[in-house]
Amino acid sequence: MTVKTKFLAAVAAAILSLGPASADAKDWTHVKVGIEGAFPPWNMIDSSGKLAGFDVDLINDLCTRAKVECELTAGEWTAMIPSLNAGKFDLIMTLGINEKRKQVVDFTVPYASGVATFLLLKDGPVAELPMAGERLNLNDKDKADPVMAKIGEALKGKTVGVVQSTSQEQLINAYYGSDVTVRAYKNSGERDLDLKAGRIDAGFDSGVYATSVLAKPGNDDLMMSGPLVKGAMLATEVALGMRKGETDLKAKFDDAIKAAAKDGVIKSLSEKWSKLDLTPNFETN
Repeated sequence: MTVKTKFLAAVAAAILSLGPASADAKDWTHVKVGIEGAFPPWNMIDSSGKLAGFDVDLINDLCTRAKVECELTAGEWTAMIPSLNAGKFDLIMTLGINEKRKQVVDFTVPYASGVATFLLLKDGPVAELPMAGERLNLNDKDKADPVMAKIGEALKGKTVGVVQSTSQEQLINAYYGSDVTVRAYKNSGERDLDLKAGRIDAGFDSGVYATSVLAKPGNDDLMMSGPLVKGAMLATEVALGMRKGETDLKAKFDDAIKAAAKDGVIKSLSEKWSKLDLTPNFETN
């Protein structure tokens, strides 16, 4: 082989070696976003068949700030993370941060900070739970453990409805799984129908969701009960989920979320949809 031939072969090999890296490189001008579409007021399908809610208004703002075109697609909640890792989506909305999920996906900084609470049927089989409407951090075990024990006594032998693949499901199983029947649903709406019909005794869900449900006509027979809890395995810090290692995408949306919080957009949108200010505190996240 001549020197010239060797040189050309080396150049060709170098180009080929760069090929896959070039093909895999993403400029993130178009981002596919997975969203449940069945978790009001976070997200829902409105009367015209379009996606609406806090998540939808916020992601539109964030995508503008990040200078990317976002394509929103509704799908079943339990399929969100598998679809993300299979490449169907690049981001998932309304994904609460916890250690179990950190093993399989990466997160942006939180775009909302919420709580979880119980839904009961008024005059139902479960008496009103302690610390109704008061905030309780489960990581403050000296204060939280006695309260959670009292709740366990009230729920013993009862059936509690949760949504599949949520941190609320994890918490009920962890705290009360040996004393209650845990029934998992595809979405919160299906669970609420069973609660109202008396087929289950309690629900456990996002406090923002519960506030929204109680504000709707026809739900006068439901009530929130017990503390507004966060901590432990609960994923009450809500973020965008993404595949592992997508550092450029994370940086874009981290910056966008922090700017939206600073400008008061998260506050105004969350109060519009939930009457609550869900702006996260980045100093504690």
